[in-house]
Amino acid sequence: MTTATAMTRNSEPRTPNPEPLVQLREVTKVYGHGDTAVRAVDQINLQACPGELVLILGPSGAGKTTLLSLIGGLLHPTSGSIQIAGTELTALSPAALSRFRLQQLGFVFQFFQLLSALTALENVELVLRLGGCTFSQARQRAEELLVRFGLGHRLQHLPRMLSGGEQQRVALARALALQPPVVIADEPTGSLDSHSGEQVIHLLRQLVDEEHRTVIVASHDLRIQHVASRVFRCGDGHLEELPMPQSEL
Repeated sequence: MTTATAMTRNSEPRTPNPEPLVQLREVTKVYGHGDTAVRAVDQINLQACPGELVLILGPSGAGKTTLLSLIGGLLHPTSGSIQIAGTELTALSPAALSRFRLQQLGFVFQFFQLLSALTALENVELVLRLGGCTFSQARQRAEELLVRFGLGHRLQHLPRMLSGGEQQRVALARALALQPPVVIADEPTGSLDSHSGEQVIHLLRQLVDEEHRTVIVASHDLRIQHVASRVFRCGDGHLEELPMPQSEL
């Protein structure tokens, strides 16, 4: 892969999907009460369709991680509506929400969150087994994903034996194991060197162009602007959509 490939949006136009896969309406998250209350997310409206990479920029403390946690069903909003693939997250029981997250949402984190006692292959297999796959199905799917991400020679390596970029690619393979329509990435390049970061950015864009997934990324990494479909700035709990940068092509 070249830097130019990794850092440039697909130039071929796509037909817009009229049905948003992710839809937030007047979503607010308040921590605390009274005079000490903090509105980490304040009446946010956001839509994201299949085939879009939505980038949320902003400094630490701006509310990016809280927003992603709300979209991913990891936090419950104080008020507002969150729909993923037509399902209202706020209406689900804790057990139903856990099942929904497993099947419909893939998560990628800055610090990978791989299980240290499991190999790269086993980290991906575990999600597939939780999703109901047989051992042989899980093994085949996990191997296919890791080979696709250039890790065929690392299948039996523990996380501590992998570079940061390799660990993040394992984490991305794990996020995609059950083929979720929505992938949520929180600072996915934050712990990586420049080259590894570009590889991960390229892979995220591939998910949009080749598999028509919805990818939502929160990051400080301005390079991601060049592969994003839309860019927002998060500050004081609010979102502002920004003009798109010019393509490098």
